Amino acid sequence: MENNQEKPRRGRQKIEIKKVEKPSQLHVTFSKRRAGLFRKAGEISALCGGEMAVLVRSPANKVYAFGHPSAESILDRYAASRPPGQPDAHANASVDDQPGKAKYLEAKAKLEAEEAREKRIKEVMGGAGGNGLWWEAPIDKLGLDELEKYTAALEALQKNLLTRADELAMASASPSSYLDIPY
Repeated sequence: MENNQEKPRRGRQKIEIKKVEKPSQLHVTFSKRRAGLFRKAGEISALCGGEMAVLVRSPANKVYAFGHPSAESILDRYAASRPPGQPDAHANASVDDQPGKAKYLEAKAKLEAEEAREKRIKEVMGGAGGNGLWWEAPIDKLGLDELEKYTAALEALQKNLLTRADELAMASASPSSYLDIPY
C-alpha cells in the first residue's frame, strides 16, 4: 500500500444479538440499552403524542419504569379498562399471587412519598419569593429529613467559608512585610 492511500475502514458493524455472558458486561449493556429504550420511548411520545409505559426488569431483579405522562397512571388506566375477572393475556395466576406485587407496592409507596416530598419542596421554594433560593425559604415548612440536610449543608458551608478566609488571610500577609522585621 502506498502512503497516500488510506486503509479500508470497517465502519459501524452489526453485533450479534445474543445474551451477554460476563456479569460486568451484562450490567453495562443493560444500563446502556435501557437508557436508549427509554430515550426512544420518550421520542415516540413527543413526536406522536402517545401515552406509553415501559417496564423493564434488570438481571438483578430491579424494575425500571418509564411513562408519559407517568407509568403509574397508564398502568392504572390499563388495569381499570379490563373487565373484572379477566386476567392479563400474559398472566397465569391472579394479580395477588404474582411474586412481584409486594415489590411493586413498595416501589409505588416510595414513589408517592418522593412525589409528596417534591411537592413540599416546591411549596417551600414558592415561599422563597418565587426566586427559587432555598436558603431564603422559611424553614418552618421543612420536615425532619430536610432540616437535617439543611443543617449539614450549612455546616459544610461554614467550614468552606472559614477555610477560604484563612487562605485569603495567609495570602494577604505578603512576604515583603517579613523582611522589615529587625533581627
